[in-house]
Order: sequence, then structure tokens, then C-alpha cells
Amino acid sequence: MEQNIYTTSEYLDRNPTWHMEESVWKAEQILKIIEKNNVQPSSICEIGCGAGEILNQLFLRMNDNVSFTGYEISPHAFELCKQKEKERLHYTLGNVFDYVSAHYNLAMAIDVVEHIEDYFTFLRNFKKKGDYKIMHIPLEMSVKSVLTKYYLKSRKQFGHIQYFSKESLLAVLEDLGYEVVDYFYTSIVIHKQPRALKSLILRCAFRINKDFAVRLFGGYSLLILAK
Repeated sequence: MEQNIYTTSEYLDRNPTWHMEESVWKAEQILKIIEKNNVQPSSICEIGCGAGEILNQLFLRMNDNVSFTGYEISPHAFELCKQKEKERLHYTLGNVFDYVSAHYNLAMAIDVVEHIEDYFTFLRNFKKKGDYKIMHIPLEMSVKSVLTKYYLKSRKQFGHIQYFSKESLLAVLEDLGYEVVDYFYTSIVIHKQPRALKSLILRCAFRINKDFAVRLFGGYSLLILAK
């Protein structure tokens, strides 16, 4: 995880808000899958928590018997995290895998895996950090992405170096011994611009055939709950 783009100011320069404006929506998706599957964690950690706002939103919305811990390797993002700290919500500047005994009821990696050079090792180690795991990963292996070379844009702007389809992602998790409990598609594109032509096309295609629409147009991520 310790790539220069995150430990220096490079990522912050490209993404000065560190995607905080997406945090409320992402927290809502996380709560949806938790509640749907009756998961009742008393301890939650987020690996690669960025500016820490997703955990802050969960803190505001969940019961007061839940503790929250965020881990972030970027000192610039950590400065944003520290402003949100309170009782039951704490952040650590460092890599969770350096803390051998760290274990939680629920471990989260929200838009992290696509940034990891050796994501197989990351996922093997991540599996040990929680009874339940939640991952949110963009599905950028689509026909449109290949034809328009969008994946190169996401590589330059967001530091994405891995690209997945739903099928390839679930196959990796199966290979690594994860038990997938539930998953569903999400779309930040539609959330941000619900009335835009692109969003309307995505919605219409999605209603006809979800998997085909995502493989053709992209624009969706997969939210996964696993053991």
C-alpha cells in the first residue's frame, strides 16, 4: 500500500477533497448491506480510510455501542481524519497489517483494492482482520472503458492500477477462500448526476439486464459483504 502517490502530496494535489463529498452516499450503501444481512458489529475498522468521513458518517448513524477505527498511510489524509476524532472514533497513521493483533467484527476496504499493486497479498491479509469484511470496488473492465481508454484516465487521476469485472472479482475472492455473503451494484455516476444523459442510459440498460449493462457501459461498482 505504501506507494509514493499517497505518502507524498501527489494524490492530494489531484484530489484535494479526498472524495469526502461521496462519503454520505457510501456510508448509506454500507448501512444498507449491513442491515439487509442483520450484521451487528461492535467494532468496525476501515483500511485506507482517506479523510475519515465514511467512518464519521457511520458513527453518526449507528448505535452508540459501536467503536470505529480508521487506518490511513497518507499523512495528508490523516490530518483531515484527526479533525473528526471523538470518543469511539479514532484514526491511526499507519498500515493495519503492521498491527498483528488488530482484529474487528467488521473490516472495510472502501475503494482501496484497485489501488494495490499486489492485491492478492492485500486480500489475504485483509481476510484476517475482520469476522465480516465489506469491500467496495469499481468495475472498470467494461467494453466502453476499453474503447474510450477510460481506465487510463482513472489510472492518472485516481491511481487505479487494477481493473475488474464482477465475475473476475468474485473469482479472486473465491480463490482466496472468502465466503461471499451478499453483494450488489452501486453507481456513484448516477448518484452525482441523476438527470444527466449518461445516467439515464445507465439506468435504462440496467433495468433491462444488470450484468450486461455493467459489462457494456461500466459506471458501476460492486459492494461486497464476505466472511
